[in-house]
Amino acid sequence: MRDLHLPGRSAVYVQNGICATSHPIAARVAIEVLKSGGNAADAAIAGALVLGIAEPQMTGIGGDCFVLVKPAGTDEIVALNGSGRAPGGLDAAALRARSLTAMPTQAIEAVTLPGAVDAFCRLNADYGLMPLADVLAPAIHYAEEGIPVAPRVAFDWADDLPCLKGAARDFYTLNGKAPAIGQIFRAPGQAEVLRRIAREGRAGFYQGEVAEDMITSLRSLGGSHTLDDLASTTCDYTAPVSGPYQGLELVEHPPNGQGATAILLLNILKHFDIAAMDPFGTTRAHIEAEATKLAYDARNRFIADPAHTTRLDHMLSPDTAAKLAALIDPKRAMPAAAPLTEAVHRDTIYITVVDRDRMAVSLIYSVFWGFGSGLASTKFGINFQNRGAGFTLAEGHPNEAGPGKRPMHTIIPGMIRKNGRVIMPFGVMGGAYQSTGHARFVSNLSDFGLDPQAAIDAPRCFSGEDGMQVERGYSDTVRAELAAMGHQVSIPDTPIGGAQAILLDGDILIGASDPRKDGCALGY
Repeated sequence: MRDLHLPGRSAVYVQNGICATSHPIAARVAIEVLKSGGNAADAAIAGALVLGIAEPQMTGIGGDCFVLVKPAGTDEIVALNGSGRAPGGLDAAALRARSLTAMPTQAIEAVTLPGAVDAFCRLNADYGLMPLADVLAPAIHYAEEGIPVAPRVAFDWADDLPCLKGAARDFYTLNGKAPAIGQIFRAPGQAEVLRRIAREGRAGFYQGEVAEDMITSLRSLGGSHTLDDLASTTCDYTAPVSGPYQGLELVEHPPNGQGATAILLLNILKHFDIAAMDPFGTTRAHIEAEATKLAYDARNRFIADPAHTTRLDHMLSPDTAAKLAALIDPKRAMPAAAPLTEAVHRDTIYITVVDRDRMAVSLIYSVFWGFGSGLASTKFGINFQNRGAGFTLAEGHPNEAGPGKRPMHTIIPGMIRKNGRVIMPFGVMGGAYQSTGHARFVSNLSDFGLDPQAAIDAPRCFSGEDGMQVERGYSDTVRAELAAMGHQVSIPDTPIGGAQAILLDGDILIGASDPRKDGCALGY
């Protein structure tokens, strides 16, 4: 139990249903859907779409999603890949001919087709209980009426404002400026799009006037995107991947998400006595940073579109982890394991819901960088994602940019099993950090016995392309010791990631929510 003398938040204990996410209005919407006869799938979709209005810099209907679903009455987990593909005209050779060595980031070349709406429609049809129109109604309401801008949202919005270009500045600024805390953001154009989806299903988005608005806008910006590219966008059911760690089993979405990286990272950490270390001391932070460099090097080599991913079995093999662990010097930081050629950043939303029948949904939904590409459609204001920045231009690489391919994705929903039973859907937002965040969260639970809220509250560090970022929750002594070991230490301007989790504990549901975000866990 936390020290009640100190600032902090308690976990939420309920019996019937619960949601944990990064904005309280979205959490409340999810609970209202549950109480109105919907299940966890309906509630997760409804809450996620509201988050597109509450946190438009993080996500929206122009983006992608990945979902893990544990249906009621079983401990089997289904994975739904709602990531879109590159347009048929994307050509890595043509980009290299322009002397580009890496994918442009917030530019038309990085815009891939939006996959989330198709996945939401499929999830509702296959697993939901409520009509799609009822599930979309809260998001339509809030898109019309608006939502006051929350503190973390205002902070991110101001930081991301410079990327907005053309029509995006009309739809995502207030008189050309980022909204201040408490100002109302409305998206009436998106409300109309959602009404059409409510009436027509996916056709209301991928065909007709909405589709024409997106494609006309993209082509006017220099894109090769076509109506056929958009209409052919479909989600896929896949089999999760998993790996054991200290009595728990981490279940992840398979490629083109980076979930296998978290499993490899935990497999490397098994070769060290993490539980004997100070949980927030120098040694653990160093070992985790070195393991991260090695695991992410493997990610960058192997993870790609599912049809192009190579050597996934090798990546998940305990033998591979053992060989990588042997490369770690407990006293000295290595240089970067390999140059990162894929763009990485931090903007995503995550929502998890468990209902009274114990269906559990773990859903992550994003436009990638802040406001994605920084571009939007001219009529309805649909913000286009920049997931194509996750491709590489290295010739022959599995993740080489190409027509109809899905790029490597940073966003990953997670679940945890114990003794064969699903005990926790969870997610950790934060771009490239997510695999490390998953591994650290599992380690906090298993190595140090932290409860879900304490495991989320705990300080974070991350060794990535910007050096080793160490949150202020660590002591100055730890930062100095890490620097002496060769890490390039800095305190990040924004906190590292944001997490949500729900523990299924017998008849009780326990929700935890990251104070680094504006959200909460709510239940009934």
